[in-house]
Amino acid sequence: MKKKIIICDAILDKGIELLKNADDVDLIQAAHLSKTELLKELSDVDVAITRSSTDVDLNFLNSCKNLKALIRAGVGVDNVDINECSKRGIIVMNVPTANTIAAVELTMNHLLCSARSFVNAHNFLKIEKKWEREKWYGIELMNKTLGIIGFGNIGSRVASRAKAFGMKVIAYDPYISSSKMTDLGITCVETLDEILIQSDFISIHTPKTKETANMISFDEISKMKDGVRLINCARGGLYNEQALCEGLKNGKIAWLGIDVFEKEPATNHPFLEFENVSVTSHLGANTLESQENISIQACEQALSAAREIAYPNALNLPIKTEDLPKFVAPYIELISKMGFLAAQLDKTPIKSIKLESEGEISKYNESLLTFAVVSVLRKVLGEKINYINAKFVAKDKDIELSCNTLPSSGYNNKITIKIISEKTSLSISGTIFSENEQRIVELNGFDIDFKPKGKMIILNNKDIPGVIANVSGILARNNVNIADFRLGRDGFGKALAVILLDEKISKVLLEELRMIDACIFAEYAEI
Repeated sequence: MKKKIIICDAILDKGIELLKNADDVDLIQAAHLSKTELLKELSDVDVAITRSSTDVDLNFLNSCKNLKALIRAGVGVDNVDINECSKRGIIVMNVPTANTIAAVELTMNHLLCSARSFVNAHNFLKIEKKWEREKWYGIELMNKTLGIIGFGNIGSRVASRAKAFGMKVIAYDPYISSSKMTDLGITCVETLDEILIQSDFISIHTPKTKETANMISFDEISKMKDGVRLINCARGGLYNEQALCEGLKNGKIAWLGIDVFEKEPATNHPFLEFENVSVTSHLGANTLESQENISIQACEQALSAAREIAYPNALNLPIKTEDLPKFVAPYIELISKMGFLAAQLDKTPIKSIKLESEGEISKYNESLLTFAVVSVLRKVLGEKINYINAKFVAKDKDIELSCNTLPSSGYNNKITIKIISEKTSLSISGTIFSENEQRIVELNGFDIDFKPKGKMIILNNKDIPGVIANVSGILARNNVNIADFRLGRDGFGKALAVILLDEKISKVLLEELRMIDACIFAEYAEI
């Protein structure tokens, strides 16, 4: 039965096309509906994509009888009742990096405007038609101190760009290793007070939590330099808005650059009355590139969740991925995909699942094994298996589970899943390049390199001339386009090909490939 995915709020077409072209899901486009009409469409959906316009509250959740996963197409999840979702077994995901560059560049806009009163100078000439250069003396960023509060994806990139302007940058983030800052030439400070006391400019880049709401209030502002300039393009309410108004009135704050407000839309906000405030209407993610990235990533995550392959950027899995170091998360997604691939390549009853790892990732073997077990067995057991009961179910099925740490084979980190079934054995190895460049680098002993994504044929064959020509000929006759062709050879007369396709193939076509004389086995898989 096809899974149902609903899009509750407007996203760009590039992502929607991915869902329209998926033949294993039904798509409901509900962004044009009123909230009352939307609730009526939710009863039997499996996955929902929302944005800030839709509150995922009790009304929303009570309307969902079958919801398994929810994707917030953006960073903030302020409008999602995550605790209630967890109680109901709904996995909540967000899209945390798609708008990174857009938010960074808007922050730099406000930073530059705060130094040169650009908005006022522009309006004075264009609207007032007055040419008074002396009125608009600013200050230079060069040699000034910028304090960054929160050194994640956005804060770290703002810091790098500010350094290019010749600023001295200091940063405070108790959850980030100081080495990440020092490696970029940024001074790490141990207390928030050091940011408040030393900075000429302050930009905040934290999520909004109980800990960070009103993080900067009356006491904190009193410790700042006279004439400080403050920027917030993160979340409304990180700065206490009443305290900001007082600081603007008494001259403590020379300029305030704000993209986000505690309550939005903010068309009648006190900030709008101040001359020394630049305001934008929550435009941090409003670039074409950012919106396309958000749309594509949200829809890819929805497909992955609907197919029960993996749950990228999950915020409430029983295994608390948020408590793990950031470098672990891509490996959790990778092992899930590897397990899902393995389940498609070997359909015989499983006797054992073994996880092997190399490098620092080996410290997290038990967590990785849980995700591997779920992704391997879910194709057979469906919703009967989850991240809580995975190991108990495996034991009940007499499936032996084990982990092992190996010495390095040349990769900083590498993970391998090995499956022994009644008739065969299968191994898949993968690693992460850069921040999140997932690669499968070995399959059944063959060195190979491909992304675990898309429609593919896995072909094991005798390493003799003519095989590639035969394969491409069969696909061409059936009007199937090859997107990529990856080949591995073992040096003992056998080869393995991973053929990435633009479209799904039929069972008849797969049987035709298996009839090639040199073919040892051929399977179709989709990730």
